[in-house]
Amino acid sequence: MQKTSQSRNLIVLFITLVIIMMGFGMIIPVIPFLVEYFGASGKELGILMAIYALMQLIFSPMWGELSDRFGRRPIMMIGLFGNGLSMLFMGLADSILVLFIARALAGLLASATLPTAYAYVGDSTSEEDRGRGMGILGAAMGVGMVLGPGFSGLLAEISLSMPFYIGAGFSIIAVVFVYLMLPESLQKANRKDSTRINLRQQFSQMWHGLLGQLGFLLFLAFLTSFALTNFEGIYGLYMANRFDYGPRQVGYTLTLIGLISAAVQGGLTGPATKRWGEENVIKVSLLGSTIGFILMLLAFNTATILLTVGFFVFSNAMIRPGVASLISKQTESGQGISMGLNNSFMSLGRVVGPILAGLVFDLNISLPYLSGSLACLIGFLLSLVFLKAIKVQQGTVKSVNPS
Repeated sequence: MQKTSQSRNLIVLFITLVIIMMGFGMIIPVIPFLVEYFGASGKELGILMAIYALMQLIFSPMWGELSDRFGRRPIMMIGLFGNGLSMLFMGLADSILVLFIARALAGLLASATLPTAYAYVGDSTSEEDRGRGMGILGAAMGVGMVLGPGFSGLLAEISLSMPFYIGAGFSIIAVVFVYLMLPESLQKANRKDSTRINLRQQFSQMWHGLLGQLGFLLFLAFLTSFALTNFEGIYGLYMANRFDYGPRQVGYTLTLIGLISAAVQGGLTGPATKRWGEENVIKVSLLGSTIGFILMLLAFNTATILLTVGFFVFSNAMIRPGVASLISKQTESGQGISMGLNNSFMSLGRVVGPILAGLVFDLNISLPYLSGSLACLIGFLLSLVFLKAIKVQQGTVKSVNPS
């Protein structure tokens, strides 16, 4: 009975994240062309992406901690509603400044969604099924990225603002769906009695987390996020400049990316982590991502674009759920706090990555992919040493010093 209830809740959470990520996926193909429409360049695009991530970095631990006190469901609904509100403002933007403000609002409020979703899985699954649960969340993001970008490319031919309006509508639908269908996962007896919200405390918590038993995993969350945003943050401008792609072509390519990501995370993450362990899956994925970045630079037509991007996404797709699963297993604090920390370090990567990608893109359009490859290579080499320190025995994760 418990297994049935757990599976049902994961299905509801899956559908919720598909809806919200579909709205998010509709934005990505359009933003680079909207930035160009306002007369900006790669640097401004990078900063625009970084502002969103910076607000996530600051506020994700706060939302995670609030969810440990008030429950996952109400905090998740706040995030979904805030995401819809910010997309409405983006659709109404008439200058690059308004676009910056709308993205900041999105980062502030929408940062409540992912840490609570990950914490929900942490509450609802056994350690044995944790990797599968995290993979389902990743698959939901992938499905959203399948449906969203292609639809967005078509809508952008009507108006560059239209995808934002539709995305806002999807967010409100998700709020209603969570309210009606998703039960609370954190029982009142397991909640915190009080919450301290202090920005200085948040960064102190990140620092102590980096120095603690989760340190390398949190660093790995940052590094892989940094590398991935070197691909995502500048992808639209890269394709427009090198291959003269428009929103429709970028959207279709991102649809392929989402399809592969959903298939890998939903179908392979659970079986792969159960058979080989999260540590080995992460190592192989990092090595494949290192190679994938280089291969994408060698593409010269539509077929090779699809092949090389497909290889990169296939290699990269299991890193984030693998890291999140290990953090969830190894935590000694609340799932909300740990998942908030995980999201904060991923957000830190999404702050640094797009800014660097935008700056070096204006120098040479290949440099963002080269820096992403280097980051994955560093992560792979470090993981050969530090992931040996994580031993999983009969569902218990212990940290020992690497020899």
